[in-house]
Amino acid sequence: MTKAQPGTWDPSASMVDPRIIDPAGSYVHHSDLKPEELDQVVAVLRAIKAWRESEERISLESRSYMRLNETDMKALRFIIAAKNAGVIVTAGMLADHLSISTASITKMLDRLEKAKHITRAQHPSDRRAVAIGITDATHADARDTIGRRHARRFDVAAELSPDEREVVIRFLTNLAALENEVAKELDGH
Repeated sequence: MTKAQPGTWDPSASMVDPRIIDPAGSYVHHSDLKPEELDQVVAVLRAIKAWRESEERISLESRSYMRLNETDMKALRFIIAAKNAGVIVTAGMLADHLSISTASITKMLDRLEKAKHITRAQHPSDRRAVAIGITDATHADARDTIGRRHARRFDVAAELSPDEREVVIRFLTNLAALENEVAKELDGH
């Protein structure tokens, strides 16, 4: 294996480059790729890594700004999307969406209501259920942060040609399926 010269090692690239993380090709079979093809695959993986790190940083900043955890933010996004679609959210719907227990939902809703992020009201057609809404202030904050970010992502996707979008869709769908498959394998162990 060739050693990096002092000052030339790129740790970020090393994390995704099979020539460095798996030089023997035990897991990543890369010997059939030309060097320029391998460089391009590594560039794709570096771009994914950079996007994920950026997404995680911005998500953390948004949660910190609003003093919320990840599950709280997912709940608020769900409530906003439901509101925009004209759907009334119940605790059960939210528990299903977040895959958490009703006891955990109750604690979360208590916390979000106390922080003035959500409202609870009697459901208009099911007197046993409670309708969960978003406060105007939290909706505005979310629109200013998450909404602007989503609009910029939309613009980036809209700049692609239809054929490029199909390639990206296929790639990301396959990547997500792979990650789900790996997660199921890990759950089985």
